[in-house]
Amino acid sequence: MATSDKSALVIGATGSVGGEVAAALLAHGWRVRGLHRDPARAAREAVELEAIEWVKGDAMSAAEVTAAAQGAQLIVHAASPPGYKNWAGLAMPMLEATIAAAKATGARILFPGNVYNYGSDAFPMMAEDAPQNPRTRKGAIRVVMERRLESAGVRSLVVRAGDFFGPVSASSFLTEGMVAKDKPLKSVAYPGPREIRHAWAYLPDLAETMARLADIEATLPDHAAYHFGGHQITGDQMIAALERVAGRRLTVKRFPWLALRALAPFVEMLRELSEMRYLWDNTVLLDNAKLVKTLGAEPHTPLETALRTALQGQGCLPVDQKAAA
Repeated sequence: MATSDKSALVIGATGSVGGEVAAALLAHGWRVRGLHRDPARAAREAVELEAIEWVKGDAMSAAEVTAAAQGAQLIVHAASPPGYKNWAGLAMPMLEATIAAAKATGARILFPGNVYNYGSDAFPMMAEDAPQNPRTRKGAIRVVMERRLESAGVRSLVVRAGDFFGPVSASSFLTEGMVAKDKPLKSVAYPGPREIRHAWAYLPDLAETMARLADIEATLPDHAAYHFGGHQITGDQMIAALERVAGRRLTVKRFPWLALRALAPFVEMLRELSEMRYLWDNTVLLDNAKLVKTLGAEPHTPLETALRTALQGQGCLPVDQKAAA
């Protein structure tokens, strides 16, 4: 466990990824600050992160991020435009503010990555050095962001993972598309061919991975990248696990890709989700051999336990729901 002299600034601590990483760092003995425009509101809303020191600041302001990062050894850049809105206009300015803070303080930037960087030429199993030829606008932005980290003259740590899901997540494909959030789990709309495998990342496991890497960040290369394997399962395996967690057979529906495409010109979030279809039509897996070599093992919660906890947190299962015998 890290000693308490380790200090981290988390940008996006009220988000699903940032919140989980903040909690994991606290559990590892780090002192954690959270950047927020309204620290008092953040403290009221994020009661599970009561040990965080909330500081006032705007993720778009290099001066404010730099002030908040004073004394930090790590800056977690988990800022993300809400609802996929205005990625092109917001993503790079926020990253530039974090880079300016890292330059001023000497902190390493921890950057949660995903599979948007990759096109079909990298499938099905992607190691860290797989070609990055994305097919979407968000993917192109993610590639530019990672390249900027490498060229900026700062130390960085990128951890890429598959589709996120967890007890708190505003953008999980699981609870934003496959099942109905805040409603009893009765049906599932699977987005792709059910016989092919897909990489899922349970957020507490991913955050624990990042915290373990953060503990040893001083021993890592200046520009380190790792792939988190997660749960690499077929659609049939996911549906079967959901049925076991629900304790009943579920109605399996076709995912409404055509409806999303029809509404995409009018709803930005649906447009961005529609662009992701190719990730469901192909086997998309992440090779975690480098991560396992570095850490010894990848944190791994059993699938049914992870799904139950996530769906309880998302209002799809009662909190006292037990696994079916």
